[in-house]
Order: sequence, then structure tokens, then C-alpha cells
Amino acid sequence: MQLFTRRVGSGPLVVVVHGGPGASHDYLLPQYDLLARSRSLLYYDQRGGGQSPVSRDTPVGWREHVADLEGMREHLGLERLVLCGYSWGGLLAVLYFLEHPERVERLALVSPASITAAYRKQFEDEFARRLQAPEIERERATLRASGLRERDPAAYQRRAFELSVAGYFRDFHDARNLTAFRVTARTQEAVWKSLGDYDLRPQLRNTVSRVPLPPSLVVHGTFDPLPIAGSRELAGLLSAKLVELPVGHCPHVEATEDFVRTLDAFLPSI
Repeated sequence: MQLFTRRVGSGPLVVVVHGGPGASHDYLLPQYDLLARSRSLLYYDQRGGGQSPVSRDTPVGWREHVADLEGMREHLGLERLVLCGYSWGGLLAVLYFLEHPERVERLALVSPASITAAYRKQFEDEFARRLQAPEIERERATLRASGLRERDPAAYQRRAFELSVAGYFRDFHDARNLTAFRVTARTQEAVWKSLGDYDLRPQLRNTVSRVPLPPSLVVHGTFDPLPIAGSRELAGLLSAKLVELPVGHCPHVEATEDFVRTLDAFLPSI
């Protein structure tokens, strides 16, 4: 199928896999583009999100997303892919590796979604708890009473978005620096349903026991609502370098310089 793509920079190619599921690449910008100074980045909107919409009868489960990545590799004429996956995109990159281990040259996983359904449930509980924090509840009440919805609907929507994602951040004020995005609910629900009560650890152990491991990097914030224990396990299974930053779920927003420095040192460059 036809997916929307955007390519920037020049030099060795890195395929950037956005989060969601059901989002688009936009919310990784402008910060991720800083990685294009010494390489080329290929962004794409995954099926069922952003500028890659699909009909309601088109399947959008995890297997289709993996197949899309493999189709992209074939279209590019590359033997192997360098993947930089963020959030759900990190889990998708791992799923691609499990299905096509010989096709992965290098793996960079930033705040990757958890490798088990149990860790995912921990995230959902923690995120909900954070959104009920008194300071965020006060900000919501202030917004409701402000009259901004009538005066400036666009500004109201922007502020409402910031408060809806506040739980991802160490300091929720940093949400103002995240590019706003929308998630296609059908795609999001279909992906998680297709994964079921998943646990990728047995398959990871089996795969790494029989194939050469690609160089891998895992970056995770110590204040991320996604359990850092999951990324520590994942890094151990992949024999990956683990970098823990004192941020929440969005290191490209919360610690841009550290994020760029860490990825620049790992990804192939001119």
C-alpha cells in the first residue's frame, strides 16, 4: 500500500518509526530533524494514521505494520534497515526484528513501548494516576473557567492537548514544546487487540540465541510512565547499550541536546 514518506538530510539512511499506534511522524518534529545533519532520515506515516489513511475494512494490526516496513525495505532496495523507533515505534521495530532478524542492521529504541502486556498495564495505571495529580486538575479547572474556548478556540484546543499529554512528562509544563498530534482510535485499538496478552521475551530469547545481534541502543527516561524495568529487560535481551535520561517519555522534547548527542553517537553518519 502507499504510505506517506518524508526524507531529509543526506548520507546513511535511518528509517524513523513513530509512535501511537495510529499517530503520525509530525510530533517528532522539529527535534528529530536535528539528527539529519550527518545522515538522511526517512519518516513515514504508518498505515491508518496521519497522511496514510486506510478504509475501515483494511487490517491495521501489528503484522500489517511489520509487513509495511518490510515492503519499504524492498522498495528502497536495501539489504538491511537502520531503524530508529520511538514509543510504539520502538516496539514495532522489535517486532520487525523478530520477524526479519537478518534485515536489521542497527536498532535505536527511544522510550520503547513495553515488551509485555503486563508492563503496558503498569503504564496505563501510572499514566491515569498522573493525570489526576492536583496541579494538573487545577490547570484543567482554570482552562474550563477561562472562557478561552469561546474567545480563541485554537488556543483552547492547544492547551487542552497539552493537559491531555501532561502525564508523559517529568515536568508537565514541557508539554507546551511537544508538537500537537492526533491518534486514529481504530488503528490504536486494532494494534493492541492484535497483540493480545503479549510477552515478547521468550521469542526474543529464542531469536538472539540463533542469529547475530545487530548493534542496539535503548534510551529511556527515569521519569517515564512506561516502566523503565521493561527497557532494562529489553536492553539485556538485545545486549544493547542502555542510556537512562532524567526525563519522562519525550526525551527529544525534554532533553533535546542529550537526546541528539546520544543518537548521533550511535546512528551511522557521514
